[in-house]
Amino acid sequence: MDISSISFSMPSGNVTNAIDVALLSKVLDTVEESGDALTQMMEAVATGLGQHIDLRA
Repeated sequence: MDISSISFSMPSGNVTNAIDVALLSKVLDTVEESGDALTQMMEAVATGLGQHIDLRA
């Protein structure tokens, strides 16, 4: 994220908006990666689900 190039080419209100959009984009990328990792962990745990039945319970 190159904030210095943004700040010289835009008025201050637009700079704030551009920085906000850039930060939100980074946050979205991070959340998507975390969601993918969580999905993979859940799939790994659920591989043996439903294969054994406890008849004594």
